[in-house]
Amino acid sequence: MRRPAALVFDLDGTLIDSRRDITTAINLMREGYGLPPLSLEQVVRMVGEGARVLIERAVGGELPAELLDEALARYLAHYDAVCLDATRPYPGIAEMLAALASSFPTALLSNKGEALSRKVLAGLGLDGYFQEVLGGDSLPTRKPDPAGLRLLAGRLGVPAEDLMLVGDTRIDAETARAAGCSFALVEWGFPRPPRLDGVLDEIAADLRVAEAGELTRSLLRSVA
Repeated sequence: MRRPAALVFDLDGTLIDSRRDITTAINLMREGYGLPPLSLEQVVRMVGEGARVLIERAVGGELPAELLDEALARYLAHYDAVCLDATRPYPGIAEMLAALASSFPTALLSNKGEALSRKVLAGLGLDGYFQEVLGGDSLPTRKPDPAGLRLLAGRLGVPAEDLMLVGDTRIDAETARAAGCSFALVEWGFPRPPRLDGVLDEIAADLRVAEAGELTRSLLRSVA
């Protein structure tokens, strides 16, 4: 594997397990419209392409289209209030970031809004590991559009093709491919059914890792 010049990490499902807080916020929003709650498993299947798509999936067909903007605003307000209640880094993430940030420029690219991404990173003590942070509302487009990766490459001072994106989904893989950079697939992320994300084995990746320490070891070997 060719050594990357800089690393860009996805957030939800890659660094943090945020499923419970997202589900809580979705159900608080639904409760406000008199809708029954969704299960954790149902909500997880809807996550990954930004808050607006999440809301469209969470209330699609149950609310008229003209209420979707309001539902999104309500969800975001609820999520802002609960986003650190149950969200935690996956095992070994802080240690992994500490080791890698000492050898690589690092950035974060999430489809979660930038302010919320920064709030969660700070609340979990992970914000100091990233030189740059972009969210799903930082640009007119979001993953899998490669604009975020290209902007981060410029800010980090490296060619986009020399980045490595670390993520847990097909969307992350497509983003890396569109930017012409390498992709590391983490296999501990949110479980999703094949119809949404494909089988993990079918997601093209330059590196696959089952736990955080494995990513650290693989990338630090590339430095040596």
